Amino acid sequence: MQCVKLPISVRVEINLLLMAVTGLALVTRLYGIHFPRAVVFDEVYYGQFLSLYMKQVFFIDESGPPFGHMVLALGENSLIVQSRFMLLESVLIFFLLLAVLSYLHFHKARNSSFRWFWLMICGVSCACGIGVKYMGMFTYFLLLGLTAVHTWQLIGDRTLSHGKVVVQVLVRFLALVVLPVIMYIGFFYVHLTLLYRSGPHDQMMSSAFQASLEGGLARITQGQPLDVALGSQVTLRTVSSKPVPCWLHSHKVNYPIRYENGRGSSHQQQVTCYPFKDVNNWWIIKDPGRHTLVVSSPPRPVRHGDIIQLLHGMTSRYLNTHDVAAPMSPHSQEVSGYIDFNVSMPAQNLWRVDIVNRESDREIWKTILSEVRLVHVNTSAVLKLSGASLPEWGFKQLEVVGDKIYKGYQQSGMWNVEEHRYGRSQEQKERELELKSPTHSDIKRNLTFMAKFLELQWKMLTVKNEESEHKYSSSPLEWITMDTNIAYWLHPSSNAQIQLIGNIVNWTIANLALVVYCLMFLTYLLRRRRKVEDIPQDSWEQLVLAGVICVGGWAVNYLPFFLMEKTLFLYHYLPALTFKILQIPIVVEHLYIHVLKSPAQRKAFGVVILAVLCSVYVSYHNLSPLTYGQPALSSDELAALRWRESWDILLRKR
Repeated sequence: MQCVKLPISVRVEINLLLMAVTGLALVTRLYGIHFPRAVVFDEVYYGQFLSLYMKQVFFIDESGPPFGHMVLALGENSLIVQSRFMLLESVLIFFLLLAVLSYLHFHKARNSSFRWFWLMICGVSCACGIGVKYMGMFTYFLLLGLTAVHTWQLIGDRTLSHGKVVVQVLVRFLALVVLPVIMYIGFFYVHLTLLYRSGPHDQMMSSAFQASLEGGLARITQGQPLDVALGSQVTLRTVSSKPVPCWLHSHKVNYPIRYENGRGSSHQQQVTCYPFKDVNNWWIIKDPGRHTLVVSSPPRPVRHGDIIQLLHGMTSRYLNTHDVAAPMSPHSQEVSGYIDFNVSMPAQNLWRVDIVNRESDREIWKTILSEVRLVHVNTSAVLKLSGASLPEWGFKQLEVVGDKIYKGYQQSGMWNVEEHRYGRSQEQKERELELKSPTHSDIKRNLTFMAKFLELQWKMLTVKNEESEHKYSSSPLEWITMDTNIAYWLHPSSNAQIQLIGNIVNWTIANLALVVYCLMFLTYLLRRRRKVEDIPQDSWEQLVLAGVICVGGWAVNYLPFFLMEKTLFLYHYLPALTFKILQIPIVVEHLYIHVLKSPAQRKAFGVVILAVLCSVYVSYHNLSPLTYGQPALSSDELAALRWRESWDILLRKR
């Protein structure tokens, strides 16, 4: 048999313009990358997070998911500044643009063997974008909407069999929904697997979460008795972390006879919620029918629905509530440690144990794991953290109340046993010594990954730092016209500085391109309604798709900030700005091909484009000392760069 050699051909296409743009991007971003040798703006936070990754210490960044931090751990003027530092917006923009590019390749390559590869890359990129910052959800939803429209058109294609349509829809669902969800959960699996040690943010998490970390609470609670019993000595931590995590607490100080507004109190012992571990956080679970304060042998576990008393370990006062208005929340009942003043105010110190996350109606109260609501027997009020701070007479501790109108699930009314020991001392003096000693045993409790994942998600979405005004915070309206900036770094002895300031020419042209596109789109739409087709159908479809991607990408990444109650900065606008800048070449190309008909018009338009590009470079060059932090300019030179009165450029006084 004669062997036939088949010729092999390799086709290589080189896009010189793309290579030139890539080269310019590398030069502008890598030039002077070693300068300054100092921490810049939010790098201090991300640097701290990376350090915690290296030490495998748990942390929570409520600004977003962990994938961006992992990327950092592995390794135009405003866009250049942001991309040169250890910040997340550039990583976010990269994955968003990769997702859009991949989807467009998928949509265009209808019969290519690489088509499904591009769809998978789109799903992976969407997951990575959301994994960097929740802002990635905006572009993800835009692509999902676009996919839904294209899928609906696909379903209406009668040339495809039912089987092929089902397969096409299923593959899209798997690539753009199932795959991103799996990857997103996977980011947190890696995150929680790496960060297994106790860290500075433990207090934000539940007792069960803390106990699953090595060190910290795990060291204190390791091996505590699991079942809470009559005679148990416990600390009760509120499930809510708002305003701060705290423990049910009492001390040898009474409520004042009268408050500042003249309203009277019971003058009984104060009960508060204290945000620090303290011996006065210990309570004894007591059987109302017996006088003993120790655990029997065998222990008698406390179950859902049982009636108990709570005795304060150090002062021997019973937890009590009654029809007296709370000091800071007069619509709720005062909670106190009962003192018999020999007046007509009898003790009301019986509480029903309501295990909220129970699996059966006779479930045993579990250390750390059970979320318990304590319901007052006499008044049906629920023991609850109001969130208000007491005045000086209450040592600024947090108010605890009895809420009679408590409805539904509220974390402020949920408590869990954090530290727990079986009481062995009946006498007060011996019991005080016992309460001051550490807990011991050898049983380890771990949460499942999904339980930790869901809790961490909830904390990241709901826990916020205290809102405070920042010197460089801004409103979304200021972003459109580039009326704001952020000072990232200032040299300790000269005027050298780095500012997040946009190229004002780019900013203006991008705004103009957005307006021109909207006018063109509306004009074409109205004329097509009148059966006047100025451009071919394929050009119209291309223009519409470009608008969905670019104008839609700008809108979904910009407009939601008007609804957000958080401190905002100019860098929040960068993803939206990127999509708006992408609109510029689309508008330019359309005007050149479909609107300008004569050679003279096109030649004049080319001259205008060249002038604009020169202006972009001049603006970039003039602002480059603020982009790269060098060279240092004089005060007069810096003042000349203050092209807008609202720009806060720093001038060092000499």
